[in-house]
Amino acid sequence: MIKYYFSLFSILIVRAAFTGEQDFCESNECNGDFKRKNTFYSNVKHEGEIPLALSHTLLDVLPLDEVDGNFIRVVKRCVFSECQPTPLKAPLTLAAVSLDVLCNVLDVNESVIQNEEFLQCVSGGKLFAGSVPLSHRYGGHQFGYWAGQLGDGRAHLLGEYTNGKGERWELQLKGSGKTPYSRSGDGRAVIRSSVREFLCSEAMHFLGIPTSRALSLVVSEEPVWRDQFYDGNVIQERGAVVLRLAKSWFRIGSLEILTKAGEFDVLRTLLDFVIKEHCRSIATNDPDKYVAFFFREVNETAHLISQWMSVGFAHDFVPNTSDDEGRYNIGYQANVGLFNLQKLLEALQPLLTPDQLSQSQQILKEYPQIYQQRFHELFKAKLGLLGHEAEDSYLIAFFLKLMEDSRADFTMTLRQLSEVSLSQLENGSVPQSMWALSLLSSHEYFAHWVQLYSARLSRQHGDSDEARQHRMQRVNPRYVLRNWMAESAIRKAEKDDFSEVALLQQILMKPFVEQEAAERAGYSSKAPLWAQHLRVSCSS
Repeated sequence: MIKYYFSLFSILIVRAAFTGEQDFCESNECNGDFKRKNTFYSNVKHEGEIPLALSHTLLDVLPLDEVDGNFIRVVKRCVFSECQPTPLKAPLTLAAVSLDVLCNVLDVNESVIQNEEFLQCVSGGKLFAGSVPLSHRYGGHQFGYWAGQLGDGRAHLLGEYTNGKGERWELQLKGSGKTPYSRSGDGRAVIRSSVREFLCSEAMHFLGIPTSRALSLVVSEEPVWRDQFYDGNVIQERGAVVLRLAKSWFRIGSLEILTKAGEFDVLRTLLDFVIKEHCRSIATNDPDKYVAFFFREVNETAHLISQWMSVGFAHDFVPNTSDDEGRYNIGYQANVGLFNLQKLLEALQPLLTPDQLSQSQQILKEYPQIYQQRFHELFKAKLGLLGHEAEDSYLIAFFLKLMEDSRADFTMTLRQLSEVSLSQLENGSVPQSMWALSLLSSHEYFAHWVQLYSARLSRQHGDSDEARQHRMQRVNPRYVLRNWMAESAIRKAEKDDFSEVALLQQILMKPFVEQEAAERAGYSSKAPLWAQHLRVSCSS
Protein backbone atom coordinates (compact mmCIF):
# COMPACT_ATOMS: atom_id res chain seq x y z
CA MET A 1 0.00 0.00 0.00
CA ILE A 2 1.36 3.39 -0.93
CA LYS A 3 1.71 5.55 2.16
CA TYR A 4 1.36 8.91 0.41
CA TYR A 5 -1.81 10.84 -0.18
CA PHE A 6 -3.34 14.24 0.26
CA SER A 7 -6.55 14.06 2.29
CA LEU A 8 -9.62 15.13 0.33
CA PHE A 9 -10.81 17.02 3.38
CA SER A 10 -7.63 18.83 4.28
CA ILE A 11 -6.52 19.87 0.83
CA LEU A 12 -8.27 22.66 -1.00
CA ILE A 13 -7.48 22.52 -4.67
CA VAL A 14 -8.17 25.67 -6.62
CA ARG A 15 -7.92 25.47 -10.42
CA ALA A 16 -10.70 27.70 -11.66
CA ALA A 17 -13.87 29.04 -10.15
CA PHE A 18 -15.23 25.55 -9.58
CA THR A 19 -13.49 22.18 -9.38
CA GLY A 20 -15.92 19.93 -7.56
CA GLU A 21 -17.42 19.54 -4.14
CA GLN A 22 -14.23 20.93 -2.65
CA ASP A 23 -13.34 24.62 -2.70
CA PHE A 24 -12.78 26.02 -6.24
CA CYS A 25 -11.52 26.91 -6.12
CA GLU A 26 11.47 37.46 -5.76
CA SER A 27 12.94 39.05 -3.49
CA ASN A 28 16.06 37.44 -1.98
CA GLU A 29 14.93 38.20 1.54
CA CYS A 30 11.96 35.89 1.11
CA ASN A 31 13.86 32.85 -0.09
CA GLY A 32 15.74 31.95 3.07
CA ASP A 33 14.89 29.41 5.72
CA PHE A 34 12.16 30.34 8.18
CA LYS A 35 13.42 29.17 11.56
CA ARG A 36 11.81 29.69 14.92
CA LYS A 37 11.91 28.70 18.55
CA ASN A 38 9.06 26.79 20.13
CA THR A 39 7.46 29.94 21.54
CA PHE A 40 8.03 31.89 18.36
CA TYR A 41 6.60 35.42 18.38
CA SER A 42 3.96 34.58 20.98
CA ASN A 43 4.03 37.92 22.76
CA VAL A 44 6.29 40.27 20.82
CA LYS A 45 5.02 43.83 20.41
CA HIS A 46 6.15 46.40 17.88
CA GLU A 47 4.63 49.67 16.74
CA GLY A 48 3.25 50.26 13.28
CA GLU A 49 0.34 49.24 11.08
CA ILE A 50 0.21 46.16 8.89
CA PRO A 51 0.76 47.41 5.32
CA LEU A 52 -2.03 45.31 3.81
CA ALA A 53 -5.41 46.73 2.83
CA LEU A 54 -8.29 44.59 1.55
CA SER A 55 -11.29 45.38 -0.60
CA HIS A 56 -14.54 43.58 -1.49
CA THR A 57 -15.65 43.37 -5.12
CA LEU A 58 -18.03 40.68 -3.90
CA LEU A 59 -20.07 43.18 -1.87
CA ASP A 60 -20.64 45.42 -4.87
CA VAL A 61 -22.51 42.74 -6.81
CA LEU A 62 -23.64 39.79 -4.71
CA PRO A 63 -26.57 39.86 -2.26
CA LEU A 64 -25.95 39.71 1.49
CA ASP A 65 -28.00 37.90 4.11
CA GLU A 66 -30.63 40.32 5.43
CA VAL A 67 -30.49 38.68 8.87
CA ASP A 68 -27.65 39.83 11.10
CA GLY A 69 -25.70 37.83 13.66
CA ASN A 70 -23.68 34.62 13.98
CA PHE A 71 -26.52 32.42 15.25
CA ILE A 72 -27.24 29.18 13.39
CA ARG A 73 -30.08 29.39 10.87
CA VAL A 74 -31.35 28.51 7.41
CA VAL A 75 -30.17 31.30 5.13
CA LYS A 76 -32.10 32.36 2.03
CA ARG A 77 -31.76 34.59 -1.05
CA CYS A 78 -28.13 35.55 -0.65
CA VAL A 79 -24.57 34.45 -1.33
CA PHE A 80 -22.91 35.64 1.88
CA SER A 81 -23.70 36.41 5.49
CA GLU A 82 -21.73 39.11 7.27
CA CYS A 83 -20.31 37.88 10.58
CA GLN A 84 -17.31 38.56 12.76
CA PRO A 85 -14.54 36.09 13.65
CA THR A 86 -14.32 34.95 17.25
CA PRO A 87 -10.76 35.63 18.49
CA LEU A 88 -8.78 32.71 19.84
CA LYS A 89 -8.00 32.88 23.51
CA ALA A 90 -4.46 33.98 24.40
CA PRO A 91 -1.66 33.13 24.67
CA LEU A 92 -1.16 32.74 20.92
CA THR A 93 1.82 31.34 19.06
CA LEU A 94 2.69 32.04 15.46
CA ALA A 95 3.67 28.48 14.62
CA ALA A 96 4.39 28.86 10.90
CA VAL A 97 4.46 31.46 8.12
CA SER A 98 4.94 31.03 4.40
CA LEU A 99 7.41 33.75 3.47
CA ASP A 100 6.74 33.00 -0.19
CA VAL A 101 3.08 33.93 0.29
CA LEU A 102 3.87 36.87 2.55
CA CYS A 103 6.47 38.47 0.30
CA ASN A 104 5.71 37.26 -3.21
CA VAL A 105 1.91 37.12 -3.09
CA LEU A 106 0.94 39.76 -0.54
CA ASP A 107 3.88 42.13 -1.21
CA VAL A 108 4.63 42.42 2.52
CA ASN A 109 8.13 42.56 4.02
CA GLU A 110 8.95 39.63 6.31
CA SER A 111 9.72 42.00 9.18
CA VAL A 112 5.97 42.32 9.72
CA ILE A 113 5.88 38.93 11.43
CA GLN A 114 7.61 40.55 14.41
CA ASN A 115 4.51 42.69 14.91
CA GLU A 116 1.88 41.76 17.50
CA GLU A 117 -0.72 43.30 15.21
CA PHE A 118 0.16 40.77 12.52
CA LEU A 119 -0.44 37.94 14.98
CA GLN A 120 -3.84 39.39 15.82
CA CYS A 121 -4.83 39.88 12.18
CA VAL A 122 -3.95 36.35 11.11
CA SER A 123 -5.75 34.77 14.07
CA GLY A 124 -9.04 36.69 13.93
CA GLY A 125 -8.37 39.04 16.83
CA LYS A 126 -8.16 42.12 14.63
CA LEU A 127 -9.18 42.94 11.06
CA PHE A 128 -6.97 44.10 8.23
CA ALA A 129 -7.78 47.56 6.91
CA GLY A 130 -10.84 47.43 4.63
CA SER A 131 -11.89 43.96 5.76
CA VAL A 132 -15.57 43.03 5.96
CA PRO A 133 -15.76 39.42 7.23
CA LEU A 134 -18.19 37.19 5.35
CA SER A 135 -19.26 33.56 5.56
CA HIS A 136 -20.36 31.88 2.35
CA ARG A 137 -23.64 30.06 1.77
CA TYR A 138 -23.35 26.86 -0.23
CA GLY A 139 -24.76 23.35 -0.34
CA GLY A 140 -23.32 20.05 -1.42
CA HIS A 141 -23.30 16.29 -1.51
CA GLN A 142 -21.86 14.04 1.16
CA PHE A 143 -21.30 10.36 0.35
CA GLY A 144 -23.38 10.79 -2.81
CA TYR A 145 -26.46 12.38 -1.22
CA TRP A 146 -27.61 15.98 -1.23
CA ALA A 147 -26.90 17.34 2.25
CA GLY A 148 -28.67 20.68 1.89
CA GLN A 149 -27.21 23.87 3.32
CA LEU A 150 -23.60 23.50 4.40
CA GLY A 151 -21.72 26.80 4.10
CA ASP A 152 -18.66 28.20 5.82
CA GLY A 153 -19.16 26.74 9.27
CA ARG A 154 -15.75 27.74 10.62
CA ALA A 155 -14.35 30.14 8.03
CA HIS A 156 -14.46 33.89 7.46
CA LEU A 157 -13.66 35.53 4.14
CA LEU A 158 -11.81 38.72 5.09
CA GLY A 159 -11.61 40.39 1.68
CA GLU A 160 -9.56 40.44 -1.47
CA TYR A 161 -6.10 41.73 -2.29
CA THR A 162 -4.66 42.58 -5.70
CA ASN A 163 -0.88 42.40 -5.64
CA GLY A 164 1.76 44.14 -7.68
CA LYS A 165 1.56 41.47 -10.37
CA GLY A 166 -2.15 42.14 -10.86
CA GLU A 167 -3.15 38.87 -9.18
CA ARG A 168 -6.38 38.95 -7.18
CA TRP A 169 -6.40 36.81 -4.02
CA GLU A 170 -9.17 36.24 -1.48
CA LEU A 171 -8.02 35.92 2.15
CA GLN A 172 -9.88 33.59 4.46
CA LEU A 173 -9.50 32.50 8.08
CA LYS A 174 -10.25 28.87 8.91
CA GLY A 175 -11.02 27.89 12.49
CA SER A 176 -12.10 31.44 13.32
CA GLY A 177 -15.37 30.74 15.11
CA LYS A 178 -19.06 30.16 14.58
CA THR A 179 -21.07 31.44 11.62
CA PRO A 180 -24.72 31.01 10.59
CA TYR A 181 -23.58 27.82 8.83
CA SER A 182 -21.87 26.09 11.77
CA ARG A 183 -24.76 23.68 12.37
CA SER A 184 -23.77 21.72 15.49
CA GLY A 185 -20.10 22.68 15.24
CA ASP A 186 -18.09 25.06 17.40
CA GLY A 187 -16.46 26.91 14.51
CA ARG A 188 -12.97 25.92 15.55
CA ALA A 189 -10.12 23.95 14.01
CA VAL A 190 -7.50 22.02 15.96
CA ILE A 191 -3.73 21.82 15.64
CA ARG A 192 -3.61 18.51 13.74
CA SER A 193 -5.99 19.54 10.94
CA SER A 194 -4.43 23.00 10.71
CA VAL A 195 -0.87 21.66 10.42
CA ARG A 196 -2.04 19.36 7.63
CA GLU A 197 -3.77 22.20 5.81
CA PHE A 198 -0.79 24.53 6.08
CA LEU A 199 1.74 21.94 4.89
CA CYS A 200 -0.45 20.33 2.23
CA SER A 201 -1.36 23.62 0.59
CA GLU A 202 2.24 24.72 0.28
CA ALA A 203 3.42 21.25 -0.76
CA MET A 204 0.94 21.11 -3.63
CA HIS A 205 1.95 24.57 -4.80
CA PHE A 206 5.62 23.70 -5.06
CA LEU A 207 4.76 20.48 -6.87
CA GLY A 208 3.28 22.76 -9.52
CA ILE A 209 -0.34 21.75 -8.91
CA PRO A 210 -3.02 24.48 -8.67
CA THR A 211 -4.04 24.89 -5.05
CA SER A 212 -5.04 27.32 -2.38
CA ARG A 213 -2.13 28.78 -0.43
CA ALA A 214 -1.54 29.08 3.32
CA LEU A 215 -0.02 32.22 4.80
CA SER A 216 0.11 31.39 8.49
CA LEU A 217 -0.67 28.96 11.27
CA VAL A 218 -1.54 30.26 14.74
CA VAL A 219 -2.10 27.95 17.71
CA SER A 220 -3.57 28.75 21.09
CA GLU A 221 -4.27 27.27 24.50
CA GLU A 222 -8.02 27.44 23.90
CA PRO A 223 -9.58 24.03 24.63
CA VAL A 224 -11.48 22.40 21.77
CA TRP A 225 -13.27 19.09 22.23
CA ARG A 226 -13.15 16.54 19.41
CA ASP A 227 -14.23 12.94 18.76
CA GLN A 228 -11.58 12.42 16.09
CA PHE A 229 -12.70 9.02 14.83
CA TYR A 230 -16.41 9.31 15.74
CA ASP A 231 -16.11 6.40 18.15
CA GLY A 232 -17.31 8.16 21.30
CA ASN A 233 -13.81 8.99 22.50
CA VAL A 234 -14.01 12.77 22.98
CA ILE A 235 -10.73 14.40 23.97
CA GLN A 236 -9.56 17.93 24.62
CA GLU A 237 -7.37 19.47 21.94
CA ARG A 238 -6.16 23.00 21.24
CA GLY A 239 -7.57 25.54 18.84
CA ALA A 240 -5.72 26.81 15.79
CA VAL A 241 -6.35 29.14 12.85
CA VAL A 242 -4.96 29.08 9.33
CA LEU A 243 -5.06 32.14 7.12
CA ARG A 244 -5.36 30.83 3.59
CA LEU A 245 -5.64 32.39 0.15
CA ALA A 246 -7.30 31.43 -3.13
CA LYS A 247 -8.23 33.13 -6.35
CA SER A 248 -11.82 32.22 -5.45
CA TRP A 249 -13.59 30.25 -2.74
CA PHE A 250 -16.70 29.58 -4.82
CA ARG A 251 -17.58 25.97 -5.59
CA ILE A 252 -20.20 23.90 -7.35
CA GLY A 253 -22.31 23.95 -4.19
CA SER A 254 -22.42 27.75 -4.42
CA LEU A 255 -24.63 27.34 -7.48
CA GLU A 256 -26.37 24.14 -6.43
CA ILE A 257 -27.98 25.61 -3.35
CA LEU A 258 -29.45 28.48 -5.38
CA THR A 259 -30.92 26.10 -7.95
CA LYS A 260 -32.29 23.80 -5.25
CA ALA A 261 -33.94 26.81 -3.57
CA GLY A 262 -35.39 28.10 -6.85
CA GLU A 263 -33.45 31.37 -6.50
CA PHE A 264 -32.69 31.63 -10.20
CA ASP A 265 -32.16 35.38 -10.21
CA VAL A 266 -29.44 35.07 -7.57
CA LEU A 267 -28.03 32.09 -9.48
CA ARG A 268 -27.68 34.18 -12.63
CA THR A 269 -26.12 37.06 -10.71
CA LEU A 270 -23.51 34.82 -9.10
CA LEU A 271 -22.68 32.94 -12.29
CA ASP A 272 -22.29 36.17 -14.25
CA PHE A 273 -19.95 37.46 -11.55
CA VAL A 274 -17.84 34.30 -11.61
CA ILE A 275 -17.53 34.43 -15.40
CA LYS A 276 -16.60 38.12 -15.39
CA GLU A 277 -14.03 37.82 -12.60
CA HIS A 278 -12.53 34.37 -13.17
CA CYS A 279 -13.18 33.39 -16.79
CA ARG A 280 -11.81 36.37 -18.67
CA SER A 281 -11.64 34.47 -21.97
CA ILE A 282 -15.46 34.25 -22.05
CA ALA A 283 -17.22 37.36 -23.36
CA THR A 284 -19.83 38.55 -20.90
CA ASN A 285 -22.23 39.37 -23.78
CA ASP A 286 -21.87 35.94 -25.40
CA PRO A 287 -25.36 34.36 -25.54
CA ASP A 288 -23.70 30.95 -25.06
CA LYS A 289 -21.45 32.05 -22.19
CA TYR A 290 -22.88 29.48 -19.78
CA VAL A 291 -22.08 26.68 -22.23
CA ALA A 292 -18.58 28.10 -22.65
CA PHE A 293 -18.25 28.22 -18.87
CA PHE A 294 -19.27 24.57 -18.56
CA PHE A 295 -16.85 23.56 -21.32
CA ARG A 296 -14.08 25.32 -19.41
CA GLU A 297 -14.91 23.57 -16.16
CA VAL A 298 -15.05 20.13 -17.78
CA ASN A 299 -11.57 20.66 -19.19
CA GLU A 300 -10.10 22.19 -16.03
CA THR A 301 -11.52 19.46 -13.82
CA ALA A 302 -10.10 16.72 -16.03
CA HIS A 303 -6.70 18.42 -16.10
CA LEU A 304 -6.62 19.00 -12.35
CA ILE A 305 -7.55 15.47 -11.33
CA SER A 306 -5.00 14.03 -13.74
CA GLN A 307 -2.38 16.18 -12.00
CA TRP A 308 -3.48 14.85 -8.62
CA MET A 309 -3.08 11.31 -9.89
CA SER A 310 0.36 12.09 -11.30
CA VAL A 311 1.88 12.87 -7.89
CA GLY A 312 1.13 9.74 -5.99
CA PHE A 313 -2.53 9.10 -5.33
CA ALA A 314 -2.86 5.35 -4.71
CA HIS A 315 -5.43 2.83 -5.92
CA ASP A 316 -7.44 0.89 -3.34
CA PHE A 317 -6.68 3.20 -0.48
CA VAL A 318 -9.44 4.84 1.57
CA PRO A 319 -8.06 7.84 3.47
CA ASN A 320 -11.20 8.69 5.45
CA THR A 321 -12.17 6.32 8.25
CA SER A 322 -15.80 7.52 8.22
CA ASP A 323 -16.19 6.50 4.56
CA ASP A 324 -17.55 3.00 5.06
CA GLU A 325 -18.63 2.63 1.41
CA GLY A 326 -15.27 3.67 0.01
CA ARG A 327 -16.74 6.54 -2.00
CA TYR A 328 -13.60 8.57 -1.38
CA ASN A 329 -11.33 5.73 -2.47
CA ILE A 330 -8.48 7.48 -4.21
CA GLY A 331 -8.91 5.37 -7.35
CA TYR A 332 -12.35 6.90 -7.85
CA GLN A 333 -11.15 10.46 -8.25
CA ALA A 334 -11.73 10.71 -12.00
CA ASN A 335 -15.26 9.35 -11.56
CA VAL A 336 -15.94 11.73 -8.70
CA GLY A 337 -14.90 14.56 -11.02
CA LEU A 338 -17.54 13.36 -13.47
CA PHE A 339 -20.12 13.20 -10.69
CA ASN A 340 -19.31 16.77 -9.68
CA LEU A 341 -19.63 17.98 -13.25
CA GLN A 342 -23.01 16.28 -13.55
CA LYS A 343 -24.13 18.21 -10.48
CA LEU A 344 -22.74 21.43 -11.93
CA LEU A 345 -24.77 20.89 -15.11
CA GLU A 346 -27.89 20.26 -13.03
CA ALA A 347 -27.25 23.55 -11.24
CA LEU A 348 -26.84 25.39 -14.55
CA GLN A 349 -29.88 23.85 -16.21
CA PRO A 350 -32.42 26.58 -15.25
CA LEU A 351 -30.30 29.11 -17.14
CA LEU A 352 -29.86 27.02 -20.31
CA THR A 353 -32.05 26.77 -23.39
CA PRO A 354 -32.91 23.25 -24.60
CA ASP A 355 -30.26 23.56 -27.32
CA GLN A 356 -27.63 24.80 -24.83
CA LEU A 357 -28.47 21.95 -22.47
CA SER A 358 -27.98 19.46 -25.30
CA GLN A 359 -24.61 21.02 -26.16
CA SER A 360 -23.54 20.85 -22.51
CA GLN A 361 -24.55 17.21 -22.21
CA GLN A 362 -22.40 16.41 -25.23
CA ILE A 363 -19.49 18.31 -23.68
CA LEU A 364 -19.85 16.24 -20.51
CA LYS A 365 -19.56 13.03 -22.53
CA GLU A 366 -16.10 14.17 -23.65
CA TYR A 367 -14.78 14.35 -20.06
CA PRO A 368 -13.34 10.77 -19.93
CA GLN A 369 -11.41 11.31 -23.14
CA ILE A 370 -10.03 14.67 -21.95
CA TYR A 371 -8.97 13.11 -18.65
CA GLN A 372 -7.29 10.12 -20.31
CA GLN A 373 -5.44 12.34 -22.77
CA ARG A 374 -4.06 14.60 -20.05
CA PHE A 375 -3.19 11.62 -17.82
CA HIS A 376 -1.37 10.06 -20.77
CA GLU A 377 0.65 13.23 -21.41
CA LEU A 378 1.69 13.57 -17.78
CA PHE A 379 2.83 9.96 -17.46
CA LYS A 380 4.73 10.04 -20.71
CA ALA A 381 6.75 12.89 -19.22
CA LYS A 382 7.21 10.97 -15.96
CA LEU A 383 8.69 8.06 -17.91
CA GLY A 384 10.88 10.36 -19.98
CA LEU A 385 9.16 9.57 -23.27
CA LEU A 386 9.43 12.00 -26.17
CA GLY A 387 7.13 12.22 -29.15
CA HIS A 388 4.20 9.89 -29.63
CA GLU A 389 3.91 6.20 -30.41
CA ALA A 390 0.80 4.09 -30.57
CA GLU A 391 2.00 1.70 -27.84
CA ASP A 392 2.77 4.40 -25.27
CA SER A 393 -0.53 3.88 -23.46
CA TYR A 394 0.23 0.18 -23.09
CA LEU A 395 3.73 0.92 -21.76
CA ILE A 396 2.29 3.29 -19.14
CA ALA A 397 -0.52 0.93 -18.11
CA PHE A 398 1.93 -1.97 -17.90
CA PHE A 399 4.19 0.02 -15.55
CA LEU A 400 1.30 1.09 -13.31
CA LYS A 401 0.07 -2.50 -13.14
CA LEU A 402 3.52 -3.65 -12.01
CA MET A 403 3.44 -1.05 -9.23
CA GLU A 404 -0.05 -2.09 -8.19
CA ASP A 405 0.84 -5.78 -8.09
CA SER A 406 4.10 -5.30 -6.19
CA ARG A 407 2.71 -2.52 -3.95
CA ALA A 408 5.77 -0.47 -4.78
CA ASP A 409 5.85 3.08 -3.50
CA PHE A 410 4.52 5.35 -6.24
CA THR A 411 6.67 8.42 -5.63
CA MET A 412 10.01 6.72 -5.00
CA THR A 413 9.58 4.12 -7.74
CA LEU A 414 9.27 6.84 -10.37
CA ARG A 415 11.98 8.96 -8.77
CA GLN A 416 14.42 6.06 -8.62
CA LEU A 417 13.59 5.16 -12.21
CA SER A 418 14.78 8.67 -13.05
CA GLU A 419 18.03 8.09 -11.12
CA VAL A 420 18.96 4.62 -12.33
CA SER A 421 20.86 4.15 -15.61
CA LEU A 422 19.29 2.33 -18.51
CA SER A 423 22.14 -0.20 -18.48
CA GLN A 424 21.38 -1.04 -14.84
CA LEU A 425 17.77 -1.66 -15.77
CA GLU A 426 18.69 -3.82 -18.74
CA ASN A 427 21.22 -5.84 -16.72
CA GLY A 428 18.82 -6.38 -13.82
CA SER A 429 21.25 -4.65 -11.45
CA VAL A 430 19.02 -2.14 -9.68
CA PRO A 431 20.87 -1.16 -6.45
CA GLN A 432 19.26 -2.35 -3.21
CA SER A 433 19.50 1.23 -1.96
CA MET A 434 16.81 2.04 -4.51
CA TRP A 435 14.33 0.26 -2.30
CA ALA A 436 11.14 1.07 -4.20
CA LEU A 437 12.45 0.32 -7.69
CA SER A 438 14.18 -2.78 -6.33
CA LEU A 439 10.83 -4.07 -5.08
CA LEU A 440 9.26 -3.40 -8.48
CA SER A 441 12.13 -5.22 -10.21
CA SER A 442 11.20 -8.40 -8.34
CA HIS A 443 7.97 -8.63 -10.35
CA GLU A 444 8.03 -11.53 -12.81
CA TYR A 445 7.18 -9.26 -15.74
CA PHE A 446 9.50 -6.39 -14.89
CA ALA A 447 12.24 -7.57 -17.29
CA HIS A 448 9.73 -7.70 -20.12
CA TRP A 449 8.61 -4.15 -19.35
CA VAL A 450 12.25 -3.01 -19.34
CA GLN A 451 12.70 -4.51 -22.81
CA LEU A 452 9.73 -2.52 -24.12
CA TYR A 453 10.88 0.62 -22.33
CA SER A 454 14.45 0.35 -23.58
CA ALA A 455 13.27 -0.19 -27.16
CA ARG A 456 11.00 2.84 -26.90
CA LEU A 457 13.84 5.03 -25.61
CA SER A 458 16.18 3.83 -28.35
CA ARG A 459 13.85 5.35 -30.94
CA GLN A 460 14.20 8.83 -29.38
CA HIS A 461 16.85 10.02 -31.80
CA GLY A 462 19.28 12.56 -30.41
CA ASP A 463 18.31 11.72 -26.83
CA SER A 464 20.72 10.37 -24.20
CA ASP A 465 20.29 8.44 -20.98
CA GLU A 466 21.63 11.40 -19.01
CA ALA A 467 19.12 13.72 -20.67
CA ARG A 468 16.33 11.25 -19.87
CA GLN A 469 17.33 11.17 -16.21
CA HIS A 470 17.47 14.95 -15.90
CA ARG A 471 14.15 15.33 -17.71
CA MET A 472 12.44 12.80 -15.46
CA GLN A 473 13.87 14.28 -12.26
CA ARG A 474 12.22 17.59 -13.10
CA VAL A 475 8.75 16.01 -12.99
CA ASN A 476 9.18 13.17 -10.47
CA PRO A 477 9.53 14.57 -6.93
CA ARG A 478 11.86 13.00 -4.40
CA TYR A 479 9.87 14.37 -1.48
CA VAL A 480 6.12 14.53 -0.97
CA LEU A 481 4.09 15.17 2.15
CA ARG A 482 3.30 11.68 3.37
CA ASN A 483 0.82 10.97 6.13
CA TRP A 484 3.50 9.81 8.56
CA MET A 485 5.55 12.98 8.06
CA ALA A 486 2.55 15.18 8.79
CA GLU A 487 1.70 13.05 11.82
CA SER A 488 5.22 13.34 13.18
CA ALA A 489 5.11 17.13 12.82
CA ILE A 490 1.67 17.24 14.42
CA ARG A 491 2.72 15.25 17.50
CA LYS A 492 5.58 17.67 18.07
CA ALA A 493 3.42 20.73 17.38
CA GLU A 494 0.89 19.60 19.98
CA LYS A 495 3.79 19.85 22.46
CA ASP A 496 4.73 23.35 21.20
CA ASP A 497 7.63 22.09 19.13
CA PHE A 498 7.15 23.44 15.59
CA SER A 499 10.59 22.46 14.34
CA GLU A 500 9.37 19.68 12.07
CA VAL A 501 6.63 21.86 10.63
CA ALA A 502 9.39 24.30 9.70
CA LEU A 503 11.63 21.54 8.34
CA LEU A 504 8.89 20.05 6.19
CA GLN A 505 7.89 23.47 4.92
CA GLN A 506 11.50 24.12 3.89
CA ILE A 507 12.00 20.70 2.26
CA LEU A 508 8.70 20.74 0.36
CA MET A 509 9.55 24.05 -1.28
CA LYS A 510 12.09 22.10 -3.40
CA PRO A 511 10.51 18.66 -3.81
CA PHE A 512 12.48 17.77 -6.95
CA VAL A 513 15.92 18.52 -5.47
CA GLU A 514 17.81 16.08 -3.23
CA GLN A 515 18.41 17.75 0.14
CA GLU A 516 20.73 16.65 2.91
CA ALA A 517 18.32 17.62 5.70
CA ALA A 518 15.53 15.62 4.08
CA GLU A 519 17.73 12.57 3.69
CA ARG A 520 18.76 12.73 7.35
CA ALA A 521 15.09 12.92 8.32
CA GLY A 522 14.29 9.84 6.23
CA TYR A 523 11.86 11.65 3.94
CA SER A 524 12.89 9.51 0.94
CA SER A 525 13.03 6.28 2.94
CA LYS A 526 10.43 3.65 3.69
CA ALA A 527 7.72 4.72 6.10
CA PRO A 528 8.46 3.82 9.73
CA LEU A 529 6.66 0.80 11.16
CA TRP A 530 4.53 2.92 13.47
CA ALA A 531 2.97 4.62 10.42
CA GLN A 532 1.18 1.41 9.42
CA HIS A 533 -1.50 2.05 12.03
CA LEU A 534 -2.23 5.69 11.23
CA ARG A 535 -5.82 6.74 10.56
CA VAL A 536 -7.35 10.03 9.56
CA SER A 537 -10.89 11.34 9.51
CA CYS A 538 -12.86 14.32 8.27
CA SER A 539 -11.52 16.35 11.20
CA SER A 540 -7.88 15.42 10.52
